[in-house]
Formats: sequence, C-alpha cells, structure tokens
Amino acid sequence: MLATAFADDPVMRWLVPTGLRLEPLFGAHVRMANADRQVVDLALRDGEPVGAAIWHEPGYRPGPWRQLASLPRYAIALRRNLGRGAELENLLHGVRPDEEFWYLAGVGAVHRGEGIGSALLQHRLELVGGPAYLESSKQENLALYTRFGFEVRDSLRPPDGPELWPMRRPP
Repeated sequence: MLATAFADDPVMRWLVPTGLRLEPLFGAHVRMANADRQVVDLALRDGEPVGAAIWHEPGYRPGPWRQLASLPRYAIALRRNLGRGAELENLLHGVRPDEEFWYLAGVGAVHRGEGIGSALLQHRLELVGGPAYLESSKQENLALYTRFGFEVRDSLRPPDGPELWPMRRPP
C-alpha cells in the first residue's frame, strides 16, 4: 500500500533508480524496525486495506546489528543509490529533535482525497501523549500535517536531491 501511495513521491523517486519498484524499499524499512517499538495502523474498507501509517515509539532507534542486517535489503532496493540513502538518513537524523517523540515513518493511502490519511493520523494522535515528529517529502502535504498540529521547523535538501520539511507536533 505504501509503495502505491508513494509512487509519485519526489524523495522516493530520487532514491529508487528508475525502473525499480518501491516495494523492496518499504519492505526494508519495515524489517529494519523493531516490531516491539513500531506501530502499524491499517485503514480498511469493506475488509480490504486501503491505507497504512507506520509509527516508531519514542526513543526508538535501530541498533547497529539491526542496521547492518538490513543492508542487503537496502542494497537490493536502492542499488546504485545506496549511498544516497545513507546520506539522506544521516541528514534526517542530524536535524531530528533531541527529545523523545513519536515518529511518523510514513502514512499513505491507495486512493487520495478520501480522508484515509487524515483518519489514520487522527487515530494515532488521539492515543499518544507527548510530541510527534515527521519529515514531509511533499510540499502539498504540509497543510494536512499542519491541521493535526505539526509545525514546519525548517526545510532541508540532500545534495542533488528534493526538498523535505521536518515537522514537529508539540505535546
């Protein structure tokens, strides 16, 4: 689902070489995270999945062994752009808040404009306490996140890459 939702995402298109599918990249992301510290919310319509949101609990950061074990999956997903992926990850970690926060790793729906992403965001944000954080990879999504209390902290751009907007939601 997330691969479908992110098919036209500028960052995903910059990371994943032309002609390759996004599913292996999202698979690598999900497998790298610790299942005990990751929350996946699914939106269903008539029993069929139509959207998903992936959150990491406050304080979660994959350990070095988990990161090392995930490298082959990332290498398959990114191929010649594996270095880009590492640069982007370092850039993003360098600007994240020092405090602990709920991290929105991704939210998307197979059909846009139907309120699926909003419902997923509202569901989790009503349940969690404390701050939340994300990096928006599409400028047009800033208004959605702002409606849920997220505030743009800055913008950043990897070398030769598209712009991203780190956003924090206060507690």
